[in-house]
Amino acid sequence: KQWYQRRVRDIQVDGYEKGNFVGPTIISEVKPNMECYREEIFGPVLNVLEVETLDEAIQLLNDNPYGNGCAIFTNSGAAARKFTNEVEVGQVGVNVPIPVPLPMFSFTGSRGSFLGDANFYGKAGMNFYTQWKTVTTLWKEEDAKTANAEVAMPRMQ
Repeated sequence: KQWYQRRVRDIQVDGYEKGNFVGPTIISEVKPNMECYREEIFGPVLNVLEVETLDEAIQLLNDNPYGNGCAIFTNSGAAARKFTNEVEVGQVGVNVPIPVPLPMFSFTGSRGSFLGDANFYGKAGMNFYTQWKTVTTLWKEEDAKTANAEVAMPRMQ
């Protein structure tokens, strides 16, 4: 918990000095045995894990007990299709950093990220026995540079 106390707990919000505000936090080099990975954190926190292949990434996500959301950044439609079809989470982003749908869609967490038997608003509120998956994508023609799958996070140049 040292990473948490050192980087997050020092932030104070005026009027809520004794509150439990979590400041924007990026935790890199995360491993599946770390507490920040094993516990679901709600707040502006990004856990960054690295794997070598797309199959390893899908397996890592599917092995996690939670199923809230994830994203892939790629120029490969084949990699995006494989990822969105095989990953078992409620919200999937393709080339968007946070796969949060518009209000007309229900919050679509799954497994440990979802309690109860029905979402409480949106279309899923009407379909009690369906596990929804929302896929949000962004494709730009000028980004299609290669036929090979690229699964690295894009960087500003």
